[in-house]
Formats: sequence, structure tokens, C-alpha cells
Amino acid sequence: MGTVYEELRDLLRAGRPVALATVIAGPHVGAKLLVRPGEEPLGTLGDPDLDRVVARDTLAELEAGLTSTRHYGAHGEAREDAVHVFIESFAPPPRMIVFGAVDFTGALVRVAKVLGYRVTVCDARAVFATVQRFPLADEVVNDWPDRHLAKVGDELGPRDAVCVLTHDHKFDVPAIAAAVRTGVGYIGAMGSRRTHEGRLARLRDAGLTDEDLARVRSPIGLDIGARTPEETAISICAEIVAARTGRQGRPLRDTAGPIH
Repeated sequence: MGTVYEELRDLLRAGRPVALATVIAGPHVGAKLLVRPGEEPLGTLGDPDLDRVVARDTLAELEAGLTSTRHYGAHGEAREDAVHVFIESFAPPPRMIVFGAVDFTGALVRVAKVLGYRVTVCDARAVFATVQRFPLADEVVNDWPDRHLAKVGDELGPRDAVCVLTHDHKFDVPAIAAAVRTGVGYIGAMGSRRTHEGRLARLRDAGLTDEDLARVRSPIGLDIGARTPEETAISICAEIVAARTGRQGRPLRDTAGPIH
């Protein structure tokens, strides 16, 4: 079993995504299966069919950045309780790419960092997109949005977010058009409803479908009455969390059931 632990150690040190599935009840308690994207699993839970099903589920949990316990039959059958498997995901921090070095960007960077995001600020205007203006950003990039996403878009997944804060169609249309071609979980664009209506027309002219456009959240953020850049940043991040968890952002006192 040392090989599994050594591989896990090396992947964690390299900052690469990995998940470890461990049998905690049933046959072969303590057996482990190490799952890495794009590679064959390492180890075994004691049954090849169980390995196959658990590897699939573990990869899905890893992509979502979740840790959970799942129940299976002895050979991986669903909705059975013979084997309990603890799936522990070790995922890199989620990424947020903010297009537009505007007044709201600094506040969004600060709030996103509190939530654990690795934040990139991207703007083609080098005079505005500087490390001095956004010292908390993990990366400040001087490039056009579509060119930047052409480089990193394949790395984005359901835990990641793209926030378009520009009000210039020369920037926001290429940014959104490129973002919808990725697997990013959240795409939000700043602007009034009137601004967004005009933006939608330009995006359709750029070839986006209604299904593509449905992924774009604009006006960006939840309706909490935000006015300042900091309040707006909280509104945006609240919508990102709600989108990831499938919630509607209602007050907890108006809901029933678990609150987390």
C-alpha cells in the first residue's frame, strides 16, 4: 500500500488533483483506490467491478471538489449497502478569472480570496491591469479575454468562475463567447438589463445559441441591494456559491430542511 501513499504524497506536493477512496465498512475494510484525472486508478478495493464503479464516482466527486461517503453492493451495485466507501478529494483551489480592471474588480478579488479562490485579473489595457492596483490577485494578465481563455480554458471546470466586469462590447463579447466554450461552472457579466439586452444581440451575432446564452448570468449577482463595490462583490460571490450548490439564495428563515 506504500505505492498508493507515495503517489498521493507526490501529487499533493505537486498541487495536482487527486482523490482517495477507502473502504470503511464491508469486505476489505481499509482497501484503497487512488484516482487521478486522465490516468488509470491505483490500488484496488477488492473487486474489479467495484473498482470500476467507485473510480467513476470518485472522479466525479473530485471534479466537483467534494468529499463524501457512498454505499454500494459487493460488486459496485447501486442503491445497496454492503460496502461503504469514503471518498476524499484533494482538489486545487477553485479559479476565478475576472475580465476588466475596473473599480469593482479590487473588491471582487478581495472577497474571492477570502473564499479560497485563485484569482486572475485579465485586461488588455496594461495601464489599468497592474499588480499595484490588484496586489491580492494571484495573477494579473495583460491580454484580450478570448486569447487568455484559449490558453487556460481547458483547465476550467465546474468549481471555477468567470466574471466579466467590463462595459465595452469589444471586451465582454469575446470574453463571454470564449467562456461558454469552456466547462467553467459560473459565467457572470456586469451591466444593466438594457446593456445586457444589447449584449445578447451581439452574442447571437457572434454565433452563440440560446443554450449558450442561458449560461450567462447578467445582471451579475444576487439581489441584496448592493451599492458599493464591496457589497457588489459579496452579491457576486453569493450567486457563485448558490449556483454551485443549486440553491436560490433565499433567506434561511423562509426555507425548511438542512441549512448546509
